[in-house]
Amino acid sequence: MWRQSIRTLWHGQRGLLLFLCMMLVFRSAVADWNYVPSSSMNPTLWAGDRVAVNKLAYSLRVPFTLHEVVRWEHPQVGDVITFDSPVDGTNLIKRVVATGGDTVAMRDNVLVVNGHAVTRTMTNPEAWIPTERGPMAEQLWREHRQGLDIAVARLPAFNRSRDFAPVVVPAGHVMVMGDNRDNSNDSRFIGFIDEQRITGQAVRVVMSHDPQRMFAPRADRWWLPLHL
Repeated sequence: MWRQSIRTLWHGQRGLLLFLCMMLVFRSAVADWNYVPSSSMNPTLWAGDRVAVNKLAYSLRVPFTLHEVVRWEHPQVGDVITFDSPVDGTNLIKRVVATGGDTVAMRDNVLVVNGHAVTRTMTNPEAWIPTERGPMAEQLWREHRQGLDIAVARLPAFNRSRDFAPVVVPAGHVMVMGDNRDNSNDSRFIGFIDEQRITGQAVRVVMSHDPQRMFAPRADRWWLPLHL
């Protein structure tokens, strides 16, 4: 009985089924979009953003797995990447702050890479930015390093400035952090990320909806490139 039902479904909906299969393979191995549920990447990404992810940025993988067929690039400092957490497998989105061989420390929330403190400039002492908890006052900064100018944020109300002793990023791994340094579950807590666990590079915000306002669209954030 069930075999007959499957044959009937296949003959009647073959085109639709093939389309759905091809779409799933495309989203797994070529490109996809990720929903941003939290403010850990403020001010670059807001809770409610949907981000386009290039899954061919670094390698070609067997669909639905982390198995690489061929690699042609490695993540660079400043890249915003998606990856499967080594703790629980959750797909996360963070920024690469160091790569294999780098020595990294943090002093009063200032990154120190290979013995050099990353210079930064405050751009706004109190910017009210939407978060999953509602609007919160954040300090906005810009970090200047290696020709990059990266927007980062602090949450003074959390007062979670992090200090850690120098650590060396192992070869084939990266260190990631959220741009919102006081509200991010990143390498400070889950460890270095094996490049094999990286699933793609985020390239732009496709669309955005405000979860605090009945998911009303934020039209000014649609198709927004991820500026450094």
